[in-house]
Amino acid sequence: MQFTKKQEAIGMAFALLLACIALTLSMVAQVQSTTTTSKGTGSSTTKVENGEIVYVSGNNVVVKMADGTLRHFDNVPDSVKVTVDGQQLGVHDLKVGMKVQRTITTTRTPETITTVKSVTGTVWHVNPPRAVILTMEDGKNKEFKIPEGQKFNVDGQMVDAWGLKKGMKVSATQVTQAPQDVITQQRKVTGVMPPPPPPPPADEPILIVEEVAVPVEVAQAAPAPALPKTGSPVPLLGLLGFLSLASSLGLRAFRR
Repeated sequence: MQFTKKQEAIGMAFALLLACIALTLSMVAQVQSTTTTSKGTGSSTTKVENGEIVYVSGNNVVVKMADGTLRHFDNVPDSVKVTVDGQQLGVHDLKVGMKVQRTITTTRTPETITTVKSVTGTVWHVNPPRAVILTMEDGKNKEFKIPEGQKFNVDGQMVDAWGLKKGMKVSATQVTQAPQDVITQQRKVTGVMPPPPPPPPADEPILIVEEVAVPVEVAQAAPAPALPKTGSPVPLLGLLGFLSLASSLGLRAFRR
């Protein structure tokens, strides 16, 4: 049975594909790594902050805290919402005099990340106790750092880095655990609108002056005011004395 060139080309491509898959599976089998995460019991803390808005301009807000300090919030995102009477208000809806309260709930959850790495290969070079170079099944050499206390399986016997020799086929499993704390925060801001301004004061009553007519009898009965006593008889007596003197002088002159 003879194959055409096209069939031969397809067969070679298929064989190459199988070889690549086998090589990939071989590499996966030589170095395997799995990671698992276990969570512990978390703890939560709550912090409440109270204040009053004293300045709003665009996306910048200044809040006077309960202890009297001023806290500046610059470039507040439009996505930040304040719950007021069940409504979600944005930064552009805030008013001076509004009472605000921010509740921050911080949750800390301990986690442990466990990584298990399995390696299989042939010792090409070893530098105990720091590193070993293994020849993998694909014929390539790869260097691995040796963790402290690491053991290697050589034909069913467990040896350390000092027991490795060139040409040994070994397998090793490395287990590492990395504890960490995952911290999440939830923020909730509520507010109370400032009270409405007081109504303007009511108009004050105007005092009305009524003119009361005075009866004629009462007006006539009222005595006229007395004039001040400014006259005196002294000038008149002086004038009479002057006339008497002039008369006596005239008679004397007439006799002569």
